[in-house]
Amino acid sequence: MSDLIVSSYNIHKAVGTDMRRDPARTVQVIRELGADIVALQEVDRRFGDRKGVLDPDMLRAETGLTPVTLTDRLGTHAHGWHGNLLLLRGAEVEQARAITLPGLEARGAIVADIRLNGQPLRLITAHLGLLHQSRLLQARRLSEEIDGGDGRPTLVMGDFNEWRLGARCSLMPMRRELRAVKRSAATIASFPAQMPVLPLDRIISCRQALISDLRAHDTVLARKASDHLPIRAALRLPQAASAAI
Repeated sequence: MSDLIVSSYNIHKAVGTDMRRDPARTVQVIRELGADIVALQEVDRRFGDRKGVLDPDMLRAETGLTPVTLTDRLGTHAHGWHGNLLLLRGAEVEQARAITLPGLEARGAIVADIRLNGQPLRLITAHLGLLHQSRLLQARRLSEEIDGGDGRPTLVMGDFNEWRLGARCSLMPMRRELRAVKRSAATIASFPAQMPVLPLDRIISCRQALISDLRAHDTVLARKASDHLPIRAALRLPQAASAAI
């Protein structure tokens, strides 16, 4: 099986660094990524009717990606859950759940068990809080979801609002399951988009899967479309996983 391309992107409600809301521009950046799995953050308005800012039909037509359907949403016009949305190409979704995360701010995550080219995979996407203590609580909650119970590998993606590695990293509760907090962990600066210095966005795999070629998707369009750059990586899953399940 060839490597999968995975990506995480905080689209900032489709408002770019030029202060214009341009969903079509956001979709074009997603198309540039050419990814098989994309975790999006801030796809819905935060208040009011929580309306999604993208056109799902345009998204499918332009990128070939399909949003994961959720039964739980915060508004009838919302795309995802607390602004999180998963996009997949050619995958079978076995189950997808929306979970609420603890903390002072309203935050959530999506947990989806999928098969892609016959390979089982658990996906977790989240947008963690701005406060360190809240992020610790949220990371502890996510750690409970990492083990799928059937041995499948797990991939965690999102805007974690955390730039540190080592003992002070708020992702410490996930350290046993993921390559999340060691000083040697792979990170890439993605914020702010026009001059990235902070690795707020992460793609982290469990020890069963291999992440390589982690990079920021730094194009002229991406620098304008959001205050975050998308990040992307190659994911290689263990060949034995599908046979064991």
